[in-house]
Amino acid sequence: MPKIEFRSIWTWFTKDFLGILHEMRWSYVPPLMVYLAAGISGFTGIIESFFVKEELGLSAAFLAGLGFWAGLPWALKMPFGHLVDLYWHRKSLFVYLGALLMAGSIGIMIGLTGHKTFMATIMALDSWYVIATLVSPVGFVLQDVVADAMTVEAVPSYDENGVKIPHDEFERMHITMQTLGRIAIIGGSAIVAGVGGWLAMSMSYYAMYKLSLIIPFISILGAIIGAWNVRRLRKHYRRSGCSEEEICEVLRPEVCTMKPNWYILGGGIVFVIMSVILGMSQFAAKKEVVFFASLTIVVYLMRQLLKDLDPVKRRDIIGIAIIVFVFRAMPGIGAGASWWQIDVLKFDEAFFGTLRQISSILAIVGMFALRGWMSRRPIPYLVIFLSVYSTLMMMPFVGMYYGLHEWTEKVFGFGARTIAIIDTMADSPMGQVSMIPMLAWIAREAPLEQKATYFAVMAAFTNLALSLSSLGTNYLNEIFVVARGQYGELGHLMITVTLIGLVLPVTTVILVNWRNRSIGM
Repeated sequence: MPKIEFRSIWTWFTKDFLGILHEMRWSYVPPLMVYLAAGISGFTGIIESFFVKEELGLSAAFLAGLGFWAGLPWALKMPFGHLVDLYWHRKSLFVYLGALLMAGSIGIMIGLTGHKTFMATIMALDSWYVIATLVSPVGFVLQDVVADAMTVEAVPSYDENGVKIPHDEFERMHITMQTLGRIAIIGGSAIVAGVGGWLAMSMSYYAMYKLSLIIPFISILGAIIGAWNVRRLRKHYRRSGCSEEEICEVLRPEVCTMKPNWYILGGGIVFVIMSVILGMSQFAAKKEVVFFASLTIVVYLMRQLLKDLDPVKRRDIIGIAIIVFVFRAMPGIGAGASWWQIDVLKFDEAFFGTLRQISSILAIVGMFALRGWMSRRPIPYLVIFLSVYSTLMMMPFVGMYYGLHEWTEKVFGFGARTIAIIDTMADSPMGQVSMIPMLAWIAREAPLEQKATYFAVMAAFTNLALSLSSLGTNYLNEIFVVARGQYGELGHLMITVTLIGLVLPVTTVILVNWRNRSIGM
């Protein structure tokens, strides 16, 4: 028996945990390098905060408003995605343009930190900073749209001999691709969080910003490798005797024949204009209006994308989208939980930093370890499992509100910090389990000729769930009022959030599956 168990563990370790390294392909490298560039983009985040505080006369309110405008380019993902599809044979240009914008933003900060007097003769330093802040996100959005679509292209439907890849292996490859993508982003962020803080103590702001010019270069290198790989495959298939029609079936045609979809472009532009107008208004319920109007536009665009699909496939896609949306829309506890941990449990900044480091490291380990398990489970199963698991992981904090840590301190000799570390260690590996299958599902279902558009629209739909989650959190905090130093309602808030997060996703899975079976009969 022990021998069999050891063999099973060894098989899991070599196939699932280390298998991700064996399954690496050249086609995976280009989007991973773009994602890595996004992950390490926070390299200068620490010094930027200090620079703004010390050198610029910008108020907290102005910076908050600037944050709104800096986030607005992400609303352009849908029209940008369609443009990328229309000019897919020139996709590298979008990456180069994004890199140029990123480099321009970094160049402005190099000027502000190293040549402040000269920069001030041209324009006010505050104005330079605003331009740098607004330009950079546009570059990242352009590259993100291309990288998302490249993850679809990176997973081939045929092997290098022209043989169609079996369905199970094809699904596993998509899980691998999306897992590597999340590792590139999270790993890059974790690396620069530590290295950036350490270098900030020994290097000048000017030197740090000059060093950060490597970020756009990484994404450019990814685009170059991607173009080289496509040319390599085309030559290989031609030498193998494949016709141009067969090569176009395996690879994306070099010339795009798709016509612009004005519903997508127009809907995306309306979405941006509406967000700008409402974001600047003083309308009391503007968050709700923005959410429901955005949801209406995105659902309409989804309908345009899915209308030509087989009815059964369209029903399955809509069902999965609804399940993922509800799962991601579950409300959180809000800032009151952090205040309580600081004031009552006496968690300090260093301890919160420790928890974040543990969470990042174990999230990456979890992605390696659970990749195979994720690929073998359908999304409805994963949603139910994660809903139950999240409920269990919430129990220790609910228990500590009612004195669990005091009891464990007396009986077992450990208190709140130990419980928090154990809970974080148990919960963190599951942190990306919901995200990776969702991204793999979007990539797997994306039509080859509209992969960037499809990815952008479906991602916009699932990301709107996070806006609904924020609204739900706000509503619950109005019902259960938690203020700094006043935590009498926090226990009820915790229990309510936990029950909603368990009941609604599970009920949604049951109802969607029941409806699909009823229609299928």
